[in-house]
Amino acid sequence: MMRESRLFCVLPDYVCTPDGMAVDRHGNLVLSCPNYAEDDMSGCVVRIDREGNVKKWFDVPVHPETGVARNMGIAFDEEWNVYLCDNQGWSEREDLLFKGRILKVAVDEEGNILKTTVVADHMEHPNGIRIRDGFMYVTQSYLHPVKRPDGKLVSCVYRFGLEEEGIHITNTLEDRHIFATFITQNPDCQYGADGIVFDKEGNLYVGNFGDGTVYRITFHEDGSLKENQVFARNPAELQSTDGMFFDEEGNLYIADFSANAIAKVEPDGSVERIAQSPDCTGVDGGLDQPGEPIVWDGKIIASCFDLVTGPDKVNKKHEMPATLVELSL
Repeated sequence: MMRESRLFCVLPDYVCTPDGMAVDRHGNLVLSCPNYAEDDMSGCVVRIDREGNVKKWFDVPVHPETGVARNMGIAFDEEWNVYLCDNQGWSEREDLLFKGRILKVAVDEEGNILKTTVVADHMEHPNGIRIRDGFMYVTQSYLHPVKRPDGKLVSCVYRFGLEEEGIHITNTLEDRHIFATFITQNPDCQYGADGIVFDKEGNLYVGNFGDGTVYRITFHEDGSLKENQVFARNPAELQSTDGMFFDEEGNLYIADFSANAIAKVEPDGSVERIAQSPDCTGVDGGLDQPGEPIVWDGKIIASCFDLVTGPDKVNKKHEMPATLVELSL
């Protein structure tokens, strides 16, 4: 059954591209904003209360070579340190390639940054992040240095220990931190591992964006990878797999970035599109290229990335102001 999306909040003008979300220790919604739409607008993190009031929490420490931050995925550890995927090379501008970082930021309630740790650097395209059992799992949507005979794109999930830092990523298959790899079959959308989330049982789910496919990764008792298999795929209901989030009942909600839609995947892997919008501004409550959903305060909140265009995208152009929209659970 299709659901109608509604405007949750209009974001301040210091946000032009919202993306990943998490919930802080106080139950506030925390939004990571890479701000790709404006080259001179650096990334920040904001906090939003249940009434939709938005306040900047902190500006993300910039890359020393580029002068900006481009933070996408966000997660907290048990001590409430903030982890961010600083995807410097998202635009594929040559001078920004392979400058991506994973940052660990200790920040107080007022937004003062107490310490910044570079967990990993030299990454081509870090995107989503989740933390569990002493490790962080990070999707990297491109591994262009890896050349296959058929020309198809390889992407991966990295696993880093929470105690690790200063890791120099090679963007090759020889990297010891690669936990799982993926091949994107769709020739018209060569974009790989993106959304990432754990279920209650500790299985890891990864979306292969271009194929609109969700993979389930299971673990051996020692934490090594047991199986990496297709869990859900239905091209008629799910075109692309961006950010993902589970509800308490084990239903998986996925931002279908290309189709301006949200899909729901049942525990048995069946897929249903539950909301979709035509090209829109988001201010009217429409899904304006959703980048990630999160279940929060009894509803689904979706960030509207509203930037990428192309023949396979419903979105036609970027507009301000940036928005978050909501759907009923």
